[in-house]
Amino acid sequence: MNLIYDEMALTDLEDVPGPDLLKVITAAYRNPTYLSGAATTVVAEADGQVVGVAFGYPGEREEIVDDVMADLTAQSAAFDEPYEAESETSAGEWYLDSLAVDPNYQGRGIGRQLLQALPYYARRDRQAVIGLNVDRENPGAFRLYDRMGYQVTGTQMIGDHVYDHMQLEIGKPISVMN
Repeated sequence: MNLIYDEMALTDLEDVPGPDLLKVITAAYRNPTYLSGAATTVVAEADGQVVGVAFGYPGEREEIVDDVMADLTAQSAAFDEPYEAESETSAGEWYLDSLAVDPNYQGRGIGRQLLQALPYYARRDRQAVIGLNVDRENPGAFRLYDRMGYQVTGTQMIGDHVYDHMQLEIGKPISVMN
């Protein structure tokens, strides 16, 4: 996940030393809110290790998810102030916040497998659409999402990068017995 933060080149994080940022990111992904609370983390494993991860949540839970990072950065001396993420999604879609595959395992279909697993989680969370933002400077990721049926629905600036917002209609949400 640290790769994603590096690629996004967020100006709010550029002065934070890499090891300190990695500690905060690691703590966030160990937080119950990220694992299976307001958000869902799906992992792919190979050779006994995690080699890919997809992280997402219903759009109406974005503030809850963003509060985790704000709280963790407020507790870290490496941050001058708590990190406040820009809004990236909206209610009415299950938002794929992040998808990352270990560079040593890219090109093996792991990203595709993670994407194929997401409709289950979106429907479980009572969503019929999956949305994501893909950096225009990452044509390989765009091709993957396009091949998987995602369609561009708009654009958005995140940090200093232009992103295409893409969505995939997945059908009716499933009923979950409590």
